[in-house]
Amino acid sequence: MFKDFDDNFDFESNILEAGAYFSYPASDPEALPIHMSTAHNVKDLDDLQKRYDEHGFCYNRNRNPNRTALAELMSYVEGGETSIACSSGMAAISTAIIANTKAGDHVLSDQTLYGETIEIFTKILAKYGVETTFVDFTDLEAVRSNVRPNTTILYTETVSNPLISVPDIAEISEIAHANDAILIIDNTFMTGALARPLKMGADLVVNSLTKFANGHSDAVCGAVTGAAKYVDKAYELQVLLGTQSDPFSSWLVCRGIRTLNLRVRKQAENAAALAEMFEKSAYVKAVYHPSLASHPQHELAVKEFGKYFGGMLSIELPEDREKMNKFMDNMHLCHYAMTLGGYRTTMSYPPMSSHSDMTKEERMAIGISDGLLRISVGIENTEDLVKDFEQALEAAYGA
Repeated sequence: MFKDFDDNFDFESNILEAGAYFSYPASDPEALPIHMSTAHNVKDLDDLQKRYDEHGFCYNRNRNPNRTALAELMSYVEGGETSIACSSGMAAISTAIIANTKAGDHVLSDQTLYGETIEIFTKILAKYGVETTFVDFTDLEAVRSNVRPNTTILYTETVSNPLISVPDIAEISEIAHANDAILIIDNTFMTGALARPLKMGADLVVNSLTKFANGHSDAVCGAVTGAAKYVDKAYELQVLLGTQSDPFSSWLVCRGIRTLNLRVRKQAENAAALAEMFEKSAYVKAVYHPSLASHPQHELAVKEFGKYFGGMLSIELPEDREKMNKFMDNMHLCHYAMTLGGYRTTMSYPPMSSHSDMTKEERMAIGISDGLLRISVGIENTEDLVKDFEQALEAAYGA
């Protein structure tokens, strides 16, 4: 089965060859194997040329079977023409943006985004002559009036982080295309299982696969999906910058996505139940989740998402750090974690995590107060989860 050594060679040579290759094709495994090799051997120059022509496997930084499998899977999940898999969500975001901008371009971005995405625009692109304007993308007139002749990208999220606002993707895509710009959407919070921005008019979708797509809080990964003419630019840049996902992380995320549909629907149902409870609670100042009729974009969310509004919500509590700590300390099923999208419910505090690089004044200007908590809802029993939050609120604020 494994005999690849030659008795004419010495031990120190044969130890490198023995067991290195299968003597028959190891094809059609039930589970996707992990291909940890940095390179794939080629027979000769004709074989090498064939692999170049057919986008086969030679060197890991260019292509790897696990990364290719993940890219193909993400193209299906998001309904895109092609995809690349990246080493993190931020790698996907930065690669997609940088590949499709140049010095002198202008980007029009939503003002409420994941904080480090904002830093890509303000700290990285600005150094290379790309200017960014930030506006509220739920205000279509503000979007229209801030497009410039040199605007090349409009950028937003399907559901904003952390305020859970919902932009009109179809309308914004029309604005972008009318001005020869492309629309990039971060679909991390919803995933292609609950929303497909590409079908609504977006040109590229980026995902932090670390989150809901993988769903197990054990892999860091990202993806760019969309039209080949834009994704191919990102692939060329990826090869040069080395922003590829590694084989094991790619394998983990492929495994996670197999249960995506089951997980995110349960998470959305749990989030809606929590949002309803929070809205009735005397201890919660505000709740942000599109399932609520009181949400300013509720009707738009119904149009874009149907009956599942995602597993992310935020709540506004009184700005009392001692009571917020007591609330967290009394939770049993929800844990503080600097991530989201896993099968367990977690919470984070944007002023000290995703938006910690902003001043309080900058955060307040876009609606992120010192009382805001972002909650990533898991797949726990719904009644257990609601009761646990209720008792924690009572313990902290009812005394």
